[in-house]
Amino acid sequence: MNATLPTAEVLRATLAGLFDGLPPKQAARAVERLIANYRGTTPTDAPVLRDRSDVAAYAAYRMPATFEAVRSALAALREAAPDWTPATHTDVGGGTGAASWAVAGAWEEGPRTAVLDWAEPALALGRELAGLSGIPALRAAEWRRARIGAGLELAPTDLITVSYVLKELTADVRTALVDSAAAAAQAVVVVEPGTPDGYARIIEARDRLIAAGLTVAAPCPHSDACPIEPGTDWCHFSARVSRSSLHRQVKGGSLPYEDEKFSYVVATRFGTEPVAARVTRKPQIRKGQVLLDLCTRDEALRRATVTKRHGELYRAARDVAWGDEWPPGENA
Repeated sequence: MNATLPTAEVLRATLAGLFDGLPPKQAARAVERLIANYRGTTPTDAPVLRDRSDVAAYAAYRMPATFEAVRSALAALREAAPDWTPATHTDVGGGTGAASWAVAGAWEEGPRTAVLDWAEPALALGRELAGLSGIPALRAAEWRRARIGAGLELAPTDLITVSYVLKELTADVRTALVDSAAAAAQAVVVVEPGTPDGYARIIEARDRLIAAGLTVAAPCPHSDACPIEPGTDWCHFSARVSRSSLHRQVKGGSLPYEDEKFSYVVATRFGTEPVAARVTRKPQIRKGQVLLDLCTRDEALRRATVTKRHGELYRAARDVAWGDEWPPGENA
């Protein structure tokens, strides 16, 4: 595999090559079961991914979307701390390693990664995918079986990622995991689905990370309380996911892309420069003006109207995307 390609392309090619012989109907059935599981309540006494068929379906169904969501969160971390590079990384509940792929692509020399999960079939396939990637940091990763529960002990590390894991845990285990991550890492990245429930779990994690002495680097411009009144709205973002033919076949879609909605928080023990304001909704482009919904450092939530008379700022507003800082290049 050509590791000089962008990591996202390498991931798609690796998945496609690995699953050339996977019967589509078998994969589709496994995907249907997984969808039903993720939309319901997952018990904590049994892994969601039971065997290689489940894992293969999961990898085709979820890895590209999870990768893009985590990559977006890591981009915000890099924006807030451009001079910081992690030497070590722990991917908690990492499964087949989507977050670890994102971490490997975020820094020129990827950190030493340990992937922890309790589903051995997921770890086995993740190890196999990493070996096929041609990416040194992934090929050197450690894949270790561990129960993601209240008794999980995390060794000190620079970066911890916890992506799409909290939903699978009971409230007390979620609390214990976030506290353990806060104690072990210099930077913690937590990603959840971009739903009201996912956002609620992110806010819970955000509060605990701050209570543990970390400060918020992204997406928020501050570490104060979230200005969204509970129950009225939720903060989430969107990442565009390119679908391979395998991806479209397994998910039953025809479009060459999909949009993954996600919520996240990045918190650190070192100094960062959060953005002054962040675009929290898809910009509304109208004739001669752009409407931007912003979360700001000093004014909480506000609507900004940028018109042609703003010149360069108006041209920038027409190009700004959901989740970007505003104004561009103004984080300080």
